[in-house]
Amino acid sequence: MPDLRLVIFDVDGTLVDSQVMIYDAFAFAYERAGLPVPDRDAALSYVGMSLEKIFPALSPDQDAATHAALTQGYRDAYFHIRQARGSNATSPFFPGAREVLDAYHAQDWTLLGVATGKSTRGLDKLIEGHGLDGYFVSRQTADDHPSKPNPSMIHAILSQTGVPAEKAVMIGDTTFDMDMGRAAGAKTIGVSWGYHPAETLRPDILIDDFTALPDAVDQLIGPVQ
Repeated sequence: MPDLRLVIFDVDGTLVDSQVMIYDAFAFAYERAGLPVPDRDAALSYVGMSLEKIFPALSPDQDAATHAALTQGYRDAYFHIRQARGSNATSPFFPGAREVLDAYHAQDWTLLGVATGKSTRGLDKLIEGHGLDGYFVSRQTADDHPSKPNPSMIHAILSQTGVPAEKAVMIGDTTFDMDMGRAAGAKTIGVSWGYHPAETLRPDILIDDFTALPDAVDQLIGPVQ
């Protein structure tokens, strides 16, 4: 019997391209609070962190009450945008992502997990909208853990699956994902198409296309036997 291996995905910027919806939600939150909307690149650079961490970092001159209002404004906007447009329109898969997920889902000895800064509600809606029910054996969100890069999410996935860290790989688009993976003792694969510049990621392997992912995973944590 081959050893189980664990492939953990970030979501926004890694599996799905949700940047338009995310920035629209940022803009709504700031406009509702009567504040200037931040630069697009600056706002998107914080994607992956928990919302409660993003707004103090993005607007450090504002007080805690304003940060809380911005957080709620973002959540309200995100929910309504997704309801109005649907997951396929607001968070489409990056090219090749669905095919890779389908292939891994069909492998008995490859387990899939999610470690995301999204809320549980947001992740559940995305999984429902894309027909991914049953794909991920562990779904860890910002609702239950400290913000990335704290390794708490990966520790939880390892505990739930019983897979050792050396047989796990974290796949993400930000330094938060890579730092989280390293802190948990997992291997790391960075993707070049996400929210952080590729040269900042420092992963074990960097890929430029989803077609390169299976070979990278095999190289780091072993192929399916």
